[in-house]
Amino acid sequence: MISVIGYYTTKFGELWNKALFDLVDEALFGVLKETSIEKKQIDAVFFSNMMSGVLENNLHSPSKIAEILGGHIPVFRVEAACASGGTAFHMAVKYLEAHAGKTVIVIGAEKMTDFSPEEVISALTSASSGEEQEAGITFAGLYAMMAQIYFAKYHYTKKNLSYVSYKNHYHGSLNENAQFRRRITRKEAIASPLIAYPFGVLDCSPISDGASAIILTSDKNLLSKKNKAISVLASEIATDTISLKNRAYMDGIEASSIAAQKAFEGAACTRQDIQVAEVHDCFTIAELFAMEDLGFWKKGTAGKRITSLDTMLGNGGRLIVNTSGGLKAAGHPVGATGIKQIGEIFLQLTNQAGKRQVKGAEKGLTHNVGGSGGSAVVSIFSI
Repeated sequence: MISVIGYYTTKFGELWNKALFDLVDEALFGVLKETSIEKKQIDAVFFSNMMSGVLENNLHSPSKIAEILGGHIPVFRVEAACASGGTAFHMAVKYLEAHAGKTVIVIGAEKMTDFSPEEVISALTSASSGEEQEAGITFAGLYAMMAQIYFAKYHYTKKNLSYVSYKNHYHGSLNENAQFRRRITRKEAIASPLIAYPFGVLDCSPISDGASAIILTSDKNLLSKKNKAISVLASEIATDTISLKNRAYMDGIEASSIAAQKAFEGAACTRQDIQVAEVHDCFTIAELFAMEDLGFWKKGTAGKRITSLDTMLGNGGRLIVNTSGGLKAAGHPVGATGIKQIGEIFLQLTNQAGKRQVKGAEKGLTHNVGGSGGSAVVSIFSI
């Protein structure tokens, strides 16, 4: 059995006084300290990062991480756009399946705020197709088109999206490491300045800095000494075309549906078994897509279902979603996001989530998406 035995995250936000590898250093040594594990016990490191090669002209980060750790440890850099973290985790799981009795760190980090908005948007857009880039369409524009298709098909409006922002900002207010800890009203969300119709500012995840790290092990002796651990039941990846126009449909993300189906089959559990989930809400519409694509809600019903707010803490729902605040409120340092999602589930299932704790949570799910849906990773965990 492969288990997550520790988690550490920096704060997410505009961290002007820290460079990328300052954040990496903090997360690496933070998770080692958190778990009382020594560097020599780590057999490999999987590093999730999307944009340092573009923004910082740095494509040899594994060697830098080995330098930070002071050894000749194998380090693997993983890039899959905004799904880099989930993909790095998946690869670490496969590594441990092939190497019994080993222990690894999976760390994700991104430094985005030291660069101009034009530079960051250009770097992010490198995860879209060449045609989309040439047309000048950003990811806000791509997801906005998907939202309009969904609205036209199922008769929703941006008012339905406002419930996602309202809920996730409430959850973010309970997360001491979140970028945004201010609660908002639905009226504020609806009235926020327009970015790409139907999205206002409060429908979009922010530009963020941050790093998150977890420790995974298949070492039974090490695991026997830890009283805080969760088991990995499944981790599955699916990919799709990079071009939105070539997808089978645009009112959802097929890669998410495929990865979810494989994950639930591998975990031998049902949607009803999941009590807490972290889903990829890069834009508010993406959370509605996720709830349908993952099979929690029927196709076309998410716009209505979200209005009950039963996925919000304190409302008595069976499944609580994005207790960290999601990408929307916790922040979205793209390389770190997928790791933070897993870390949040670790906190929830080990009863360490404090004010945002979901009582009695025994199984959790993470859902990490790259680009406009070209990659998707779904992982399932249990105490």
